[in-house]
Amino acid sequence: MTSPRRFGAPDAKNRTVLLDAAEQLMLDEGYAAVTSRAVARKAGLKYQLVYYYFRTMDDLLLEVFTRRAEEGLARQAVALASPNPLRALWEFNTEAAAAALTMEFAALANHRKVIRAALTEYSNRFREAEMTALREFMEKYDAQEKTWPAEVVVVALSGVSRFLMLEESLGVRGGHAETMEFVEQRLRQMDEPSSTTP
Repeated sequence: MTSPRRFGAPDAKNRTVLLDAAEQLMLDEGYAAVTSRAVARKAGLKYQLVYYYFRTMDDLLLEVFTRRAEEGLARQAVALASPNPLRALWEFNTEAAAAALTMEFAALANHRKVIRAALTEYSNRFREAEMTALREFMEKYDAQEKTWPAEVVVVALSGVSRFLMLEESLGVRGGHAETMEFVEQRLRQMDEPSSTTP
């Protein structure tokens, strides 16, 4: 009878080093560069250790995604609790480093079902939290300010910010400064919510 396969502890230092190495490879060279040998080389460890801490490469990639998604949800919660969650959401969505990793996972999701499922689940959680916070925030404004439903504002703001980050990564910047200034002007108008009309 063969003994069950042993795996490293989830809080082991080498496990974290491997996760960091895989994430850095994704940022530097793209998701296709993330192989067990490349991750181990980047981490300065033997490649067999990849499979000591992770059953499969899908497990490793899923863990890289999950830890950043959980971190993102925590940061999003802080942003949405701020005095102007609309501004905080915009700033959160226009962070270049976070956008680059998100784009790599979006591309990877086309090839790995486990990543697609996780990306869908977390995206829905992000979206629901944003819509809930924005509904409450926009109720502080009078009817003139509530021309767009909160749901539309969330999708439009998220879509514009992600599109800008995608183009930035490709070196395309035409119209970006004007768009950023346009959004900034609108956000300034909402920095001090008007009182609701009785």
